[in-house]
Amino acid sequence: MAPPPLLRAVIMGPPGSGKGTISARIIKHFGMKHLSSGDLLRVNMQKKTEVGILAKSYIDQGRLIPDDIMTRLMLNELKGLDQYNWLLDGFPRTVAQAEALDKECQIDTVIDLDVPFETIKCRLTARWVHPTSGRVYNLEFSPPKVQGIDDVTGEPLVQRDDDKPETVTKRLQAYDAQTKPVLEYYRKKGLLKSFSGTETNKIWPHIYTFLQTKLPDVSQKDAATPRTNGSRGAV
Repeated sequence: MAPPPLLRAVIMGPPGSGKGTISARIIKHFGMKHLSSGDLLRVNMQKKTEVGILAKSYIDQGRLIPDDIMTRLMLNELKGLDQYNWLLDGFPRTVAQAEALDKECQIDTVIDLDVPFETIKCRLTARWVHPTSGRVYNLEFSPPKVQGIDDVTGEPLVQRDDDKPETVTKRLQAYDAQTKPVLEYYRKKGLLKSFSGTETNKIWPHIYTFLQTKLPDVSQKDAATPRTNGSRGAV
């Protein structure tokens, strides 16, 4: 009996939506290869590859990395994953990137984490850190014993610039403006599957049930065995 076709999936969600947690659970249960554009960029910048140096020059200037550079980076990495089920994270971010990806492989499903911006804002702005040790506190889930003070040293806590309300609002607005056309692109293709909620642990069971219709749960088996047949949409 021929094995089922390989699954090519994309996960989308704003910063603070729980995308990292959800992705980790998908990898654990369904044995998919996780390809994160952020991780890949960091590795290439550390290794000082041609793409890494190019990308860093844009980041250092506070500019967005052009579509062609991101597409080259991601598609090159996908070439080695043609025997695996995979999950793309952080790519595509623009319609041009989505179109370039379509030319190389067929996406089966796009998982969209639809978490209200107010929920995310509360989640991110509640984070405070102790700069010296790196200890992180969350005013909702793991607050310090004394507000604004580190439990161990008694030194003041600070809020990272990224976690300040005005910065969080800007990041969420930027994400919305950039990705709305991409979500619409996949919606028109009938590939978009949105999961709404305010808590990751309540959204996850719905994503798990959805993916079970496409892949077996391999969390008890070897999750990363490549397949030599039945592949589809190889890059």
